[in-house]
Amino acid sequence: EVQLVESGGGLVQPGGSLRLSCAASGFTLSRYGMKWVRQAPGKGLEWVATISSLSARRSYADSVKDRFTISRDDGKNTLYLQMNSLKPEDTAMYYCARHDGSYWGQGTQVTIAS
Repeated sequence: EVQLVESGGGLVQPGGSLRLSCAASGFTLSRYGMKWVRQAPGKGLEWVATISSLSARRSYADSVKDRFTISRDDGKNTLYLQMNSLKPEDTAMYYCARHDGSYWGQGTQVTIAS
């Protein structure tokens, strides 16, 4: 059974950092492109970042470029999102998913507030 389980969300002050994790089971993470997507309160889904399979090429939304880093640990079969210099507008539910959208995690809440 394929599962994606996110963790690491929380309440952080503006300018702070968080690292989100997405533990995968039932498939080998590195064989698939993976992405992080977020949904702010009252808004639609927003793509955040993608890491490709094999070459691990990374791409980012302009809104998070130079602040967020997507990575994976093949030994732990886990995807990460390192988030630095966080802003109130980064407040959202964050989801990891296969790049083709076939599997999604349950999400982890990130709240940026003073």
